[in-house]
Amino acid sequence: MQYDIIIIGAGPAGYVAAIRAGQVGLKTAIIEKENIGGMCLNWGCIPSKAMIESAKLFTRIGTDAAKFGIEGIDKKNITFNYSKAVKRASTIVTRLTKGVEFLLKKNGVEIINGNAQITSPNTVSVENRTLETKNIIIATGSRSPKIAENIENIVADAKQLFIDREIPENIVVVGNDSVAVELAQMFAMVGKKVTVAVTGDKLMPLADDYLSAYLLKLFQKEKIKVIHQVDISSIGENYTNGILKLNDTDIACDLIVNATSREGIIPHFRIEIEIENGFIKTDKNCQSSIPGIFAVGDVNGKSHFAHAGSAQGLFVIDYIKGIKREMDLKKYPLNMYSYPEMAQIGSTESELKEKGTDYKISEFPLSANGKAMTEGMTEGFVRILSENKYGEVLGVQIVAPNATDMIAEAAAYMQLESTVYDIAQTVHAHPTVSEVFMEAGFDGIGAAIHK
Repeated sequence: MQYDIIIIGAGPAGYVAAIRAGQVGLKTAIIEKENIGGMCLNWGCIPSKAMIESAKLFTRIGTDAAKFGIEGIDKKNITFNYSKAVKRASTIVTRLTKGVEFLLKKNGVEIINGNAQITSPNTVSVENRTLETKNIIIATGSRSPKIAENIENIVADAKQLFIDREIPENIVVVGNDSVAVELAQMFAMVGKKVTVAVTGDKLMPLADDYLSAYLLKLFQKEKIKVIHQVDISSIGENYTNGILKLNDTDIACDLIVNATSREGIIPHFRIEIEIENGFIKTDKNCQSSIPGIFAVGDVNGKSHFAHAGSAQGLFVIDYIKGIKREMDLKKYPLNMYSYPEMAQIGSTESELKEKGTDYKISEFPLSANGKAMTEGMTEGFVRILSENKYGEVLGVQIVAPNATDMIAEAAAYMQLESTVYDIAQTVHAHPTVSEVFMEAGFDGIGAAIHK
C-alpha cells in the first residue's frame, strides 16, 4: 500500500504529527510496537506528574492543614499509599491513551502494531508486510542506558517505578536533569531518604545558573543529599549489601533509580543513516542525512521535552506540505515539575554574557503577591532578562507553584518579540499569581509598583 507519510513511534512527537498529517489530507500510517502515547503518556510525563501531585498533596496535608484552620488531622496517622497513587495515575493514563487512539482514527490515520524496519528511503517493513511511502518520520523516542548489569534487581527506570510495588526507605536517583529532580523530590516528599548522584557538576545543566543554585538550596532544605561528578560506570561494582559508595562516601541504598541522560532509540535500518552522539543527526528542518526521512522528538537529540517533540512533528508536516518556517528551540519552554515548579525560556544569563549582550535583570518575588499569600505558596519569583536598548525580552525564569503553566505567557511574549514595556502594560487580573509578570515588567522599566 502507498502512503504519503509513515510515522514510526506513537509518542507525543509521532502521534501529533500523524493527527496533523491526517487533518491536511495526507494518507498516513503510524507504527507502534508497544502502547499508543509512547513513553510520555504511559510511563513518563503523565504518570510521573500524577504521582508528584499525590506526593504534593500528602506533604501539604501534613504541613499546612492546621495553618489553614483545618483541625483534627493527626500527622502521625497520615501515610502515603503508593499503590493507590499508582492506580490513580493508571486511570488517567488509560483515559488519555484511549483519547489519542480515537483522534488518530478520527483523522484517518492507520494504526499498525509491530516492529518497524526501514528497508529503503521509501519502504518500511513491519510484521512481514512491506509499506511504500513518500516520506518517513522517525519518532521512536529515547531511553536511559543501563547503568549496572550485575545489580539489576535493585535498579529501576520509569517503566518499573510506576507500578504496584513496594518503595524502600533509601533511594539513590542517578541523573542530573528534570526527570532526576522530579523523582528525587517526589520520594523525599513521601518520607524517603534520597540521594541524587549527579553525573556532572551541576543540577539541571540546561537551566540558568540562578535556577540551578536555587534548586540546590531547595534540596539542602529538604535534606536531599547531592553528590556531584559521579562515575556511572562504577555504580555496579561499588554496590554491596545495601551500601553504594559514591566518590568515597558510603550511602545507604535499597533502590537505584536510573534517570541518567537519555540516548535515542534507533529503529532498524537496511540503509545507512548518520548517527551523532547516540541520536539521529538532523538538519534545521529535522531531516536526516537521507532526503525524505525525518526524525522528531527525543530520537534526534535536540530536546527531551514532549512539547518540543510535538512542535517538531507539526513543523515537519508543515515542511512536507511546503510551508516553510524556522524552528527556534530557544522559544520552547524548559519545565521542571519540582516543588515548587520551575520553568525557563529563551537565553540564560551565562549565554547572554558569552555573547556580550547588554542586558538587565528584572525580578519580582511571590512573597509580595496577594494570591500567593492566600494560597500559602510564596516560595518563588519571576525573573526577566531583557536587552537594555529597547527592552526586548530575551529570557524568562519562573519559580512558582504553577510555573510550568505560567511560562506559556513568557513564550507568547518572546514569540511576539515583546519588551518589558509590553509586559508592564499588559493588565493582569487581581488577585492572581500572574501579576508577578506585570510587576517584573514595571521593575524592568525602573518603575516597580509593589517593590
